[in-house]
Amino acid sequence: MDIIIMGCGKIGQTILASLLAEGHNVTAIDTNADVIAEITDIFDAMGVCGNGADCDTLTEAGVDHTDLFVAVTASDEMNMLACFVAKKMGAAHTIARIRNPEYNDNNLPFLRQNLMLDLSINPELLAARELYNLLKIPSAVKLETFSRRRLEMAELRLKSDSPLCGLSLQELKKKYPANYLVCVVQREEDVVIPDGSFVLQRGDRVGLTAAPAELQKLLKLIGVQQRQAKNAMLLGASRTAYYLARMLLSSGSYVKVIERDRARCDAFSEALPKAVVLHGDGARQETLTEEGLADMDAFVALTGMDEENILISFFAASQGVGKVIAKVNRPELGTIADKLGLDCIVSPRHIISGVLTQYVRALENSAGSSVETLYKLMDERAEALEFTVRPDFRHTQIPLKEMPLKKNILLAGILRGKKAIIPSGDDLLLPGDHVVVIAAGQRLQDLADIIR
Repeated sequence: MDIIIMGCGKIGQTILASLLAEGHNVTAIDTNADVIAEITDIFDAMGVCGNGADCDTLTEAGVDHTDLFVAVTASDEMNMLACFVAKKMGAAHTIARIRNPEYNDNNLPFLRQNLMLDLSINPELLAARELYNLLKIPSAVKLETFSRRRLEMAELRLKSDSPLCGLSLQELKKKYPANYLVCVVQREEDVVIPDGSFVLQRGDRVGLTAAPAELQKLLKLIGVQQRQAKNAMLLGASRTAYYLARMLLSSGSYVKVIERDRARCDAFSEALPKAVVLHGDGARQETLTEEGLADMDAFVALTGMDEENILISFFAASQGVGKVIAKVNRPELGTIADKLGLDCIVSPRHIISGVLTQYVRALENSAGSSVETLYKLMDERAEALEFTVRPDFRHTQIPLKEMPLKKNILLAGILRGKKAIIPSGDDLLLPGDHVVVIAAGQRLQDLADIIR
């Protein structure tokens, strides 16, 4: 596909790299000539320096034959205007990054309809949703949902005292009889789809699927279930903090926010009067201690500095806080923090990359069983994808054990009506089913791609 990305900041470059890896032709637009020079040096992409809402710039970028135009500058208004102009000039589909909460509430449907936007993306809101999910099940280091939360995928990190260490998956099912499936495991740099003889070890990152109630049952059986975080401390009054605090407050949680900028404190407090907003330097350990860090169920570091988020998160963990999460955008810092023992890291850049990848794959195959949901797993070494089984899929009514699946492919869940099924070899796929597929080291855009 021919794709134009306008705005080459952190988000834009992450999207660009992801789409190039998917094999698309990408043209970058930015007003900064140095940024464009850097993009064309690093990536196999075309670059155009100019205003993405300007007709001449868009013409030079080839907007009249582009399949997708993505605007992700720092300005919501510029993104919306550029998408409107691009659509008028021939772009088949447009996506705008819209971050302002005022635009993302009641106004968004009106804006999308009248500006002919095919999709709007909000990195901070998507990150807040992921954070909120993690605070609901604190024992997970990652939690994804499928088909209106009827099926969940949780990633657990096995510590040295985990009762799962040393058990094969066959032994695990006998010892902990809940309805779940261990579908993918990351061990150091390797990601595998395990069979029944696979033995779990300390340090493994284990991905499993289950219906929400069954997942809670399993966590309770293995003794790692923690109650939903009801007292949360947020460091930094960012947009992500605003969305997360709003979700937590609406669910009855107590939220305390620490921010060093007085103006931000005032604006946050006015927007969310039920939150406790404190003006202070959260990077100082004394401040956090005085404000009751040790009594909190959860601590979430959401400043604009990755290094600060990581370091303060380690301090929070040392104080016995049950759930500690850091927002980290730079992949190299996230990897270091993970190796040092900081389990929970959320990256808005990578969340957006996954959303765009899902959207583009669906566009590529809109007539077939295209991708409906896509999540990157295990440090982006594997994917979980949701497809709808169409009537023309040739392998319905066949027991899964007889289905000729490609290597490193696993069917991890079937959603039939309101029922979530953890599949066995005797289960069948039926037209209308939603099926969750785990793929390691492969790119799927259609359900037929799972067949040899």
